[in-house]
Amino acid sequence: MTTTTISRPVCILGLGLIGGSLLRDLTAAGHPVYGFQRSPSAARVATEEGFDVQSDLAAVLQRAENDGALIVLATPMPAIASLLDALGEYAPTCGFTDVVSVKGEVYALVCERGMADRYVGGHPMAGTADSGWSASQRGLFCGAAWVITFDHAYEGEPSESWIRLWEDVVHIARLVGAEVIPSRVDNHDAAVARISHLPHILAETLAIIGDNGGALALSLAAGSFRDGTRVAGSTPSLVRAMCETNHAALLTAVDEAITLLVDARANLAAAKPSVEELVDAGYRSRIRYEARSGSRAQAKGVSHRPVIRFQPGSKGWVNQLIQAEDLGARIEVF
Repeated sequence: MTTTTISRPVCILGLGLIGGSLLRDLTAAGHPVYGFQRSPSAARVATEEGFDVQSDLAAVLQRAENDGALIVLATPMPAIASLLDALGEYAPTCGFTDVVSVKGEVYALVCERGMADRYVGGHPMAGTADSGWSASQRGLFCGAAWVITFDHAYEGEPSESWIRLWEDVVHIARLVGAEVIPSRVDNHDAAVARISHLPHILAETLAIIGDNGGALALSLAAGSFRDGTRVAGSTPSLVRAMCETNHAALLTAVDEAITLLVDARANLAAAKPSVEELVDAGYRSRIRYEARSGSRAQAKGVSHRPVIRFQPGSKGWVNQLIQAEDLGARIEVF
């Protein structure tokens, strides 16, 4: 029998789109949760809406330490190092997770500080082009993939307390309606470079090219331009943080894209201009994605992802996580 029971209070640091939406969902589910928001005015707005929020980081972390809370780092990547230092000072025994879109850099910072036995990485694949507390919403994570890392277990024998922490992070994701996909940090970063970070690069490029066409081009722009440039409306600092931090994996994806575009250009410049090769290959790839994403199943509220069920800490459980990672499968624990 699967469960979504979290064994400890949750403390969320950073209440933008992801952190704020998580606070809303956990509050609605009746689980003890409180948060930190750096801006006093934004914290006041959240408090006036009935949420337990403070703008004093030290006070929030000391409370989390006293509660034995699970801390969620929900700030942009540039703030993670200073937050880890604050955890070390004010909440030295609390387990923590994060929602940053790049996992390798976070894990490196965690390991540098000797905090790997208190950390489980996370990344909910959900969001909009908007940011801040005002963009947060109920139900943002429903049906979304939520990556949870397991490098610490893969690299050695994890403690019982780390396994319980890992379970609680899984339960957080499940409680807010997400589907948990396990992955190691390097594999995660390679994957999101292709399906999240490269789309940002291409969207920015397409937005610039459309804008360079002047008033007529923008007046004629319709669905394909709107959809293709949607994420170019994201806050530039957030896009820079994710793409620059994941630069090595993103370079591989960019190089592949450039090769395809160079080939397309050569075919367009030929005596008989053609984009047949690119269009046919792209069409087949899109069909495979649609088959994989199971749009019909999703419309009926049924998951399209295969599922692997297991008990954390049991014999061979890490191998089951690797199998789920290879399949892109969701996991359920009991």
